[in-house]
Amino acid sequence: QVQLVESGGGLVQAGGSLRLSCAVSGSIFSINTMGWYRQAPGNQRELVATAPSGGTTTYADSVKGRFTISRDNAKNTVYLQMNSLKPEDTAVYYCSADLILSARANYPRRYWGQGTQVTVSS
Repeated sequence: QVQLVESGGGLVQAGGSLRLSCAVSGSIFSINTMGWYRQAPGNQRELVATAPSGGTTTYADSVKGRFTISRDNAKNTVYLQMNSLKPEDTAVYYCSADLILSARANYPRRYWGQGTQVTVSS
């Protein structure tokens, strides 16, 4: 059974840092794009950052220069380093991974992590 397991959320003061991790477990063939999304209360889920396999990372304008997405392909893990956190960064953060489950798969399938709460106090 394929799962995405997140860790690293918590409570931090404004200006502080947190690092989120998301590991893919289970039998897979390969991973395409990995990413992070977030959803604050009353808001829609929004894209934070993406890390394509062998491609250029992308960021939402609101986090550029403060957040860094990276991936360790040997560990099937994606990270989100969050610096200079602001109260408006408070949300549940979800990782995503576009997985190809077997060599015979025609297209990738998106999987989601369970979500981790990030709370930034002012």
